[in-house]
Amino acid sequence: MSGPTAHGAERILQQMQIYGVSFDMVGKQPIVLLKTVDGNKFLPIWIGHPEAAAILMKLQGASTPRPMTHDLLSEVIEQLDGKCERVSVTELRENTFYASITVSINGSELEIDSRPSDALALAVRVSAPIFAAEEVIEESAIEFEHEVEDTEEVVDKFKEFLDEVSPEDFAQGED
Repeated sequence: MSGPTAHGAERILQQMQIYGVSFDMVGKQPIVLLKTVDGNKFLPIWIGHPEAAAILMKLQGASTPRPMTHDLLSEVIEQLDGKCERVSVTELRENTFYASITVSINGSELEIDSRPSDALALAVRVSAPIFAAEEVIEESAIEFEHEVEDTEEVVDKFKEFLDEVSPEDFAQGED
């Protein structure tokens, strides 16, 4: 399906921040919660356990004796005199989120296709800004009318949402 999301088209992006990582009790899948920087919209993205661990470890300041995959990626970019400028959740197609990592190197920018989980795990390592396409937010985010107190409240809201959908509504991503 082509249209405004066709490659090369200008996407309107909103800046996001990682609000937390939680678990979908039904499917035992980790969910990373992105929150709009300007507002109270939360975007849930189901991710794999290794990526959830990679994101949480970095958020909690834990270190590993040897570089993990995302540390390696960060180091490779740095060694090539590149810089991760931003990561973006670009679209939602057939229940799968797509993302890209933007790297600047030698004065030009490269956009590299990525799974959102890997892009986010890299972003937390290099303190790169995180964005999401406006249309992905419109389609999948949950908005709160008031200031949110804690992750639990967001998770409760998602649980209500999850009670109303069936597992078939979510395609299982292939790794």
